[in-house]
Amino acid sequence: MRRLLNTLYVTQPDVYLSLDGDNIVLLKEQEKVARYPLHNLESIVAFGYTGASPGLMGYCAERDISITFMTMSGRFLARVIGQSKGNVVLRKKQYLLSENDDLSAKIARNFIVGKIYNHKWMIERMTRDNPLRIDVAQFKEISQHLSAIILDVRICEDLERLRGLEGQAAVSYNKVFDQMILQQNEDFYFRGRSRRPPLDNVNAMLSYAYTLLAKDTAAALEAVGLDAYVGFLHRDRPGRASLALDMMEELRGIYADKFVLSLINKRIVKKEDFFKKENGAVLMTDEARKTFLNAWQSKKQEKITHPYLGEKIAWGLVPHAQALLLARHLRNDLDEYPPFLWK
Repeated sequence: MRRLLNTLYVTQPDVYLSLDGDNIVLLKEQEKVARYPLHNLESIVAFGYTGASPGLMGYCAERDISITFMTMSGRFLARVIGQSKGNVVLRKKQYLLSENDDLSAKIARNFIVGKIYNHKWMIERMTRDNPLRIDVAQFKEISQHLSAIILDVRICEDLERLRGLEGQAAVSYNKVFDQMILQQNEDFYFRGRSRRPPLDNVNAMLSYAYTLLAKDTAAALEAVGLDAYVGFLHRDRPGRASLALDMMEELRGIYADKFVLSLINKRIVKKEDFFKKENGAVLMTDEARKTFLNAWQSKKQEKITHPYLGEKIAWGLVPHAQALLLARHLRNDLDEYPPFLWK
C-alpha cells in the first residue's frame, strides 16, 4: 500500500516557489518566508499562483511530487506531474472500454452504488444519533427511497438511465442535507447546490472540498497508471479529469460532505470566515482557508479499516486504494470494481 506522505498547501498569494538543494523555498517579494524539505512531500498545492522555478518543477517531476496551481477561490488552473506510470496495455484497455457505452455503464454503476449507499448510511447514522433534532419520518422515507434506487442502479446497463437514477438520488439526499447542519443554522444553511459561483457559506465549503478531493483522486489514478481524464460516467471533455470525477462520486458524501458538516457542527468555522463579492459569490477568507486545509490534512491522517481490503489505512489513502482496485478490474484480476461502501 502506498505510504501517505504530506501535502504542502501554499495559501499566501503572490508567493514564488523555488528550489534550494532538496528543499522548497517560498519567496515573497524576493524575501524568504518559508522553507520545507521535499523528501516527505507527495504533492504541493499553491493558491494564488505567482510562479515556480523550472528547477523545482523538474525536481518534483522526477520524484513523483505533483504541483497543483489553484486560484485563491479554489478553482483549478494547472498541474505539473512526472512521467506517466503503468504500462500501455492498461490505458489501452481503459480507452477501449470508455468508447463502449454498455461496458462503461457496467463500471459506472458501481461508482453510483457507492455514492448512494454512503448517502444512505449518512442519513441512517443521523437518524440514530440525533432523532430529536431531525424529521425522523422524512429521513426514513428517503433512506428507503435510496435503497430502492440502489437496486435499480445495480441492474442498469444504460448510461443515460444511470445518470437519471443518480440525479433522483441526489435530489432526495439534498432534501435532508440542511437538517444535518445542527449548529449555527442562521449562518449555515443548504437550500440547494450552487457551484459557479457558490452563493452561500455551505456551498463555498462544499466546492472547496470537492476541488481538493478531485485533485487527490486524479493523483491516485495517475499513480497506478490510469488516465484521469478518460472516464466512464463523465464523458470526455477537454480539461476535465472525468475518471477522477467518476471515482470521487462514492466519496463525495462520506468524505467531503461529512467533513464540511463537521466543521460547521463543531464550530470550527463561523460566519466571520466568509465574505460575499459583488456578483453574489461567497468565498472563504484567507484565514478560513488555512483552517480548512489544516483540518483537511488532519482528516486524511485518520485511520480506518478499508471495507473491501480489510486493511487499516489512512483516509487519505482511500483514493489510492480505489484506484488500485479499478486498475485490477481493468486487468481482469477482479470481476467487478468494488465501490467504497462505508458504514
